[in-house]
Amino acid sequence: MTHRDDTAPGIRRDPHPDLDAVGESAELVERIRAEIERTGPITFARFMERALYEPGLGYYRSADARPGRPGDFLTAPEADPIFGAALAAQLAEIWRRLDEPATFTVREPGAGAGALALATLRALARSEPALAGQIRWQPVEIEPTRTAAFGEALVAAGFGSTVALADDGKPITGAIVANEVLDALPIHRLVGRAGGVRELLVTTAPGAGHAFAEIEAEPTDARLLERLASEGIELRDGQRAEICLAVDDWVRAEAARLERGVLIAIDYGYPATELYDGVRRADGTLRAYIRHRVHDDPFSHVGRQDLTAHVDVTAVERAAAAAGLDHLGTTTQAEFLSGLGIGELLVALQTAPDTTMESYLAARSAVMRMLDPAAMGRFRVMIFGRGLAAEPALAGLAFRLPSRS
Repeated sequence: MTHRDDTAPGIRRDPHPDLDAVGESAELVERIRAEIERTGPITFARFMERALYEPGLGYYRSADARPGRPGDFLTAPEADPIFGAALAAQLAEIWRRLDEPATFTVREPGAGAGALALATLRALARSEPALAGQIRWQPVEIEPTRTAAFGEALVAAGFGSTVALADDGKPITGAIVANEVLDALPIHRLVGRAGGVRELLVTTAPGAGHAFAEIEAEPTDARLLERLASEGIELRDGQRAEICLAVDDWVRAEAARLERGVLIAIDYGYPATELYDGVRRADGTLRAYIRHRVHDDPFSHVGRQDLTAHVDVTAVERAAAAAGLDHLGTTTQAEFLSGLGIGELLVALQTAPDTTMESYLAARSAVMRMLDPAAMGRFRVMIFGRGLAAEPALAGLAFRLPSRS
């Protein structure tokens, strides 16, 4: 769904962006206010769910561009097709490790307009024609119009026969690829206090200005404190944090769709002990993204801006184990792409007869951001398997950058 790299060129960090022209969805605001007035303050997870996924009104239910240069943020696949070319190499290795099944399905939650699929399929057509003839792509989108647009894009590019537009609910043999999906799952917000952890709920705001404000209350779900306790986390007084309970259900559901193969989740996040560092992340990681800007106000531009929070890698790994998946490994995106030969792909692109100077420089710039540990390179790549031996390590997990310690 997102590349929210606030260190990349073109992304400006501004606590008070002047984006009044973008506005907000007045109807969605009124719907959420009506729920609060009817039931009392709601969890931030509920607010985020409605702000992003409300049918017809939520951020991800709109027909407008979201990822991409015309939208609000840039994902690695939208940055340059070379990301898809690197992924193609990993998919080819997985296909061979599964003994080259006659049908190899790639299931892509948050498939968007098809940037990742198109780049990967084009690379496979050049480098792995046998797999290219057997691969099927299954886009998974919450908004039906996006699924239709995805199919139209692949048909227009000549890949119509590879698309499995209908999600038939059957387990697949192949790969589930979730690139920047988990960060947009609804999260609960907590704050540490001397008397114990409190939850930050959403209530209506009186007077002019924003329609919503936060209010402290007792945690609404026992699992919130259980998550912190199980990960050995103690919040400092005043420290804010986010917990995504929805990740357990998401992983469980996707794991159930995998008969044989791998689940690859790529997102920005950290193991719990780093994510909940009371010094480095005392204010939590909740961010809003709009028009390639990042800011800290979740209650502005309701329905018109993206909301995200860093992923708890520890929670994802535990959820995968509970769902019966084998943990094949977790690495950084820089190491993942390096192991898949993205440097060599860039060199090959430079010498390709149809490469222009402009396209090469764009690809080189994108690769630098994908590998930069201060930008996309720090993203985590988590790979889980079923029916696939952990050894030898997959190419994307075998590479290790030199330690800087």
